[in-house]
Amino acid sequence: MEDMEQQLTVAGEEDTQRGKYLTFELGKETFGIEIKFVTEIIGIQPITFVPEVPDYVKGIINLRGKVIPVIDMRLKFKKEPIGYTDRTCIIVIDIEEILLGLIVDSVAEVMNINDENIVPPPSYKTGFQNRYIKGIGKVDTSVVLLLDCKKLISDDDLDAINNAAQ
Repeated sequence: MEDMEQQLTVAGEEDTQRGKYLTFELGKETFGIEIKFVTEIIGIQPITFVPEVPDYVKGIINLRGKVIPVIDMRLKFKKEPIGYTDRTCIIVIDIEEILLGLIVDSVAEVMNINDENIVPPPSYKTGFQNRYIKGIGKVDTSVVLLLDCKKLISDDDLDAINNAAQ
C-alpha cells in the first residue's frame, strides 16, 4: 500500500512539472532545461581547476559537502568566452543521480511550453546538427532551444572528472 502511495506521489510530481522549463541565456540565445532535472540555482562559486579534462569543464565546486563538476555552457557550445558577472549563475542539475553544474550567463524564468508548441530541431540535411538540442519551443515570437540534459556530458567526461577529483 505504501509503495502505491509513493508511486502516486511521484507520478503527481511529474505531472506538475510536465511542460515546465527553466530558461537561461547564453549571449542572444535562450535555452531551456526541463525543470525536473534542476535541483537549484546558485551564484558563481570558487571553482577548483581539474587537470586533463575538456576545456569546457571549468573544474569542481564543493556545495554543502558534495563535489560537483562544473561546465561552462559557453565553452561547451563553442561560444566566445566572457568574464563572469553578478548575473552569471550555476544551474545544478541531477541526471540519474549525478549532480552537474552548468555555468550560464543568466537565468531567465520558469515557463510552460506545451508539447504542441515544441517542434523537433531541423534535420541534419539542413546543416543543423546539434545532439544537445532535443526540441525547439515556440514562445510568442521567439524560440527556446530545449536541451537534452542526458547528452550534456559524456561518460568519458565523467570518468575524467571523477579520476581527477580523487
